[in-house]
Amino acid sequence: MTEQNKQTFTAAIVQMRSGRSVADNLEQANGLIREAAIAGARYVLTPENTSLMELDPNRVDLEAQKMEGNSQLAMFQSLARELQICLHIGSLTIRPDKGKRLINRSVVISPKGQIIAHYDKIHLFDVDLVNGETYRESDQFMAGNKAVITPLPVGLEAKPLLGLSICYDLRFAALFRILAKSGAHLISIPAAFTAQTGKAHWHVLLRARAIETGCYILAAAQGGRHENGRSTYGHSLIISPWGEIIAQAGTEPQILVAELDLTKVAAARAAIPALTHDRPFEVVAPSSSNEKLASADALEKIK
Repeated sequence: MTEQNKQTFTAAIVQMRSGRSVADNLEQANGLIREAAIAGARYVLTPENTSLMELDPNRVDLEAQKMEGNSQLAMFQSLARELQICLHIGSLTIRPDKGKRLINRSVVISPKGQIIAHYDKIHLFDVDLVNGETYRESDQFMAGNKAVITPLPVGLEAKPLLGLSICYDLRFAALFRILAKSGAHLISIPAAFTAQTGKAHWHVLLRARAIETGCYILAAAQGGRHENGRSTYGHSLIISPWGEIIAQAGTEPQILVAELDLTKVAAARAAIPALTHDRPFEVVAPSSSNEKLASADALEKIK
């Protein structure tokens, strides 16, 4: 295969254990991203909450910056230029130009250091877990309302298309189907899954999303016991379009590197062309409900 029609590239995902110090987290991310670039990665993905893992809403608010003049983004943009990689920051906390609630935003940076796409987390984590942990992301963050796909400048003539998501989005299969039907070849899922829910659902959900979409799935996670006392599941994964686990981490900070072959996306979708088999259907209520509705209609006519 000539360089012009080459359909493979090297991707890497970074697993972190971010803490309460932005400076320390940026240093940790910097080192792991450099390690991925040395390993040959043209695209590198970091986890959700790359620059800060914090439960105190006041400290989260204090560290949030707007996109314009953002010192955290500037560091990553400079790093992408230096390393000549497509650098995808799984998520940062962004202060909007208007309003009080913050944004959980994923940002894709080109090898030239330019921001080429960003995605705001649509599904916010408002959950009471059985172990007593409670999360109300919507108290401080506002939800996004746009699905995002972007071409990746990774050295291929035909740029692969990346669909973006963040963490809790994983549980909403419709988003992933829309991304795949819109042309995505791979889908990113930066995350900070809780240890409890990760143990139960992380692997099966990620493999299901790959199988349903025929996409590569790149899931970069936070892992281990954090300074704030929270434990995240880790186990970052790279999964093939056929649902096979290509690379897997444990709970320690590390990188995973894999060669992605876009011909396998086409092959998986040709073998199981479910993305082309959507059909319209109606939802039929239970028969007891139909009987009640019919009775109500009959009484209305009698009146």
